[in-house]
Amino acid sequence: MTNLALKLAENARSIGVRSAYGDPVEIEGVTIVPVALVQYGFGGGGEGDDSAAAGGGGGGMAIPIGAYVKSGGAARFEPNVISLLAVGIPFVWVAGKAVARIIRALKR
Repeated sequence: MTNLALKLAENARSIGVRSAYGDPVEIEGVTIVPVALVQYGFGGGGEGDDSAAAGGGGGGMAIPIGAYVKSGGAARFEPNVISLLAVGIPFVWVAGKAVARIIRALKR
C-alpha cells in the first residue's frame, strides 16, 4: 500500500488561492473573476499490528460568494446574495445562541 500522507501532500499543492479565485472570464469587454469560500479536510491512518489496518478520507466544499467585476478602469465586488444568506443565517443563529448563553451566565 502506498503512503497515504505522501498522496495527500501531492494533492495539497493545488489547494490555495487558485481554488478560491476562479479564472478570469471576459464577456463583452467586462472581466469577471469568480470568488468562492473554499474549505478542505483530510484524515489519515496507518498500519497497526494487523497488516490490514489502514484508513483515510478527505472532503471539501466550495460556496460561491460573488465575483470581482472589472469594467473600464474600475473593479468592484458583486456579492452572490443567495449564497451569503445561506452562510449568514446559520452564523447569525449561532451568534444569537452564544450571546443568549453569555447573558444567562452573567445574570447568575
